Amino acid sequence: MKDTAVAKLIRQETERERRGLELIPSENYVSKDVLEAVGSIFTNKYSEGYPGRRYYGGQDNTDPLEELAIERAKKLFGADHANVQPHSGAPANEAVYYAWLETGDTVLAMDLGHGGHLTHGAPVTRSAHQYNFIRYKMKDPTTGEIDYDELRALALKHKPKIILAGFSAYPRELEYAKFADIAREVGPECLLMADMAHIAGLIAAGVAKNPFDYGFHVITTTTHKTLRGPRGGLILSKGTVSNPLKAPEHTLENIPTLIDRAVFPGTQGGPHMHIVAGKAVAFGEALEPAFKEYARQIVKNAARLADELKKRGFTLVTGGTSNHLILADVYGSFGIDGKVAEEALDEIGLTLNKNAIPDDPLPPFKPSGIRLGTPAVTTRGLKEDDMARIAEWMKQAIDARDDKSVLATLRKEVETFALQFPLPSDQ
Repeated sequence: MKDTAVAKLIRQETERERRGLELIPSENYVSKDVLEAVGSIFTNKYSEGYPGRRYYGGQDNTDPLEELAIERAKKLFGADHANVQPHSGAPANEAVYYAWLETGDTVLAMDLGHGGHLTHGAPVTRSAHQYNFIRYKMKDPTTGEIDYDELRALALKHKPKIILAGFSAYPRELEYAKFADIAREVGPECLLMADMAHIAGLIAAGVAKNPFDYGFHVITTTTHKTLRGPRGGLILSKGTVSNPLKAPEHTLENIPTLIDRAVFPGTQGGPHMHIVAGKAVAFGEALEPAFKEYARQIVKNAARLADELKKRGFTLVTGGTSNHLILADVYGSFGIDGKVAEEALDEIGLTLNKNAIPDDPLPPFKPSGIRLGTPAVTTRGLKEDDMARIAEWMKQAIDARDDKSVLATLRKEVETFALQFPLPSDQ
């Protein structure tokens, strides 16, 4: 690369990733093939529209590429339709809202403080000003049980047009059948939507439940995280697919076409075809038998890491994990906020993020918790016994957070260990 300033930063980031361990549950390492696809010649091409219905010429290769990504996504998740164009998870959610809702319509979604996502109605987002978000919570944060009685009461009172099951910091599995029962009580105009951004890879591998099996109409997701693809979005749906250039009747059966129209031209312009190429590669990798074993190992590693953290005095929200992520209350455990813990762990090469806990007494930028997970370290090849080592390093770093000498020693230990596990792009 001729741009030495950018080249230097790329090299530095490569070394940072090699010499540390990535524990942020929404991050992962992609394969060399995904990196090659994302850096391909497809970055040059404008492809506004959909296969066979583009606004520009020269689509000889983009149409079959997008069709390949669509077919692989449908096969992975058992969907009738897949829109592979969303630039990320937030635009994917926005597109579904735009497809089904009118301004002022109600959405019932998980409270941000209890594990939900910003795009599920947090007041700081644009969608929260356009739609009426009602929030459900955990009944008991020590076990993770959702208050389904409250959820049902809220649904019957407010008659939401969308009931949204999904999360960004919830370590347990949702009971999709209960969501479906409640939606049926609300009425035939209630769309069931699942945001599976965090657990898409687990669902694709059959390790976590598939909301489509319980009558859900729409699933949105990112394509990174557990799915191990490029940074992007994906919308999957059940129903009849028709020409997106013609406005269909506003029915749940037509939701695939309504979504296509909401993505383009409703909420974004042309797709990023180099990212669609990376998605196609990642979906193909996820269809391989090895991916199923990878997903099973994610869950095994997370369960072991949760147990090892509890042994060392960490209080865990919901008492543990049933998926890939862990939420620990470091304020209740050690009297420090999550920012202090995050920075101490950064010092030794363990990367995770500060995070609020349910009904957090501390402010958002210095919350009580930290969020961590196992998708990326599992990609590197770490197994259950390695989780005990990570938990011990975490406890030592927190205990020695003001001792630069101890942190430096721990940093060397982490680096020596991490270098035994090459990045996928190094292999």
